[in-house]
Amino acid sequence: MGGTHSGGQGARDVGGQRRRLLVACLITVGIVAVQAIGAWVTGSLALLTDAVHSLADSIGLFVALIAASVMFRSATRTRTWGYRRVESLAGAVQAALLVGIALYAAVEGVQRLLAPREVLHVELLLFGAAGLVGNVAALLVLAPRRQANLNLRAAFLEVFADALGSLGVIAGAVIIWTTGWHGADAVVALLIAAMIVPRAVLLLRETGRVLLEFTPRGLDLDEVREHMLSLRHVQEVHDLHASTVATGLPVLSAHVVVDDACFTQGCAPETLAALRACVAEHFPVPILHSTFQLETAQQASGEQLAPGSTPRSCH
Repeated sequence: MGGTHSGGQGARDVGGQRRRLLVACLITVGIVAVQAIGAWVTGSLALLTDAVHSLADSIGLFVALIAASVMFRSATRTRTWGYRRVESLAGAVQAALLVGIALYAAVEGVQRLLAPREVLHVELLLFGAAGLVGNVAALLVLAPRRQANLNLRAAFLEVFADALGSLGVIAGAVIIWTTGWHGADAVVALLIAAMIVPRAVLLLRETGRVLLEFTPRGLDLDEVREHMLSLRHVQEVHDLHASTVATGLPVLSAHVVVDDACFTQGCAPETLAALRACVAEHFPVPILHSTFQLETAQQASGEQLAPGSTPRSCH
């Protein structure tokens, strides 16, 4: 199986990434606690919606922290990919939580528009400002390294989305204070819910693609097959499969029928190297983890046994 692993500066910087993610995660958990208390004190649906939104994003930050901790660990004989798919499982939970709060906020928001409830606007403004201060602090922690990898970039965007929610809460408090219209709280909650839904759908779609082992986005297997068939000595490609183990880790496997001469004249290693280079260098999604089974046409035709036939013993 051909493959390479991240190292060098990325490996040396992993400790710094973990520290930044840990600080941002702790700040976000603190924001969740403050917003939850604020929602209970003020009776604000917008603050409650933003609190659960922040909770979902704190889960995302925790997953990013786990990913930063395990991405450079070696595989074991019982966990050949380590815990790389933890991010997909946690992402699915995070998306489900986001969908749930969006639905709740939508239903409750409409009801409160029809029958507005009194909201303590001064307290709401203070709790909203506290949340915004926390979000800005987390953004400042993540900003210097947000372009280091997709993991940190996603964490930065999650905190940025929380900051937008806090701004919405503050705006709702100001509107209630200046106009006396308590329905503004429900409107803000609906806007936060509307902001949540696209992210939740995208997250569900992406985690679903990984867990269901769909072909990596941007990779056309027909093109891969055609390019492989253009290589010298390659006669046929079948059982071609490609999937994604985790973010940034696409894998591919295939049975490749080659000329008999590859086994009699020793060109099999050269053909295998050409196949690995093909999938690693010629497509938008470089695949560094590839597995190829080289076989002759006779071996390929014998893979499907006739009904009632018995495979030969290997002894």
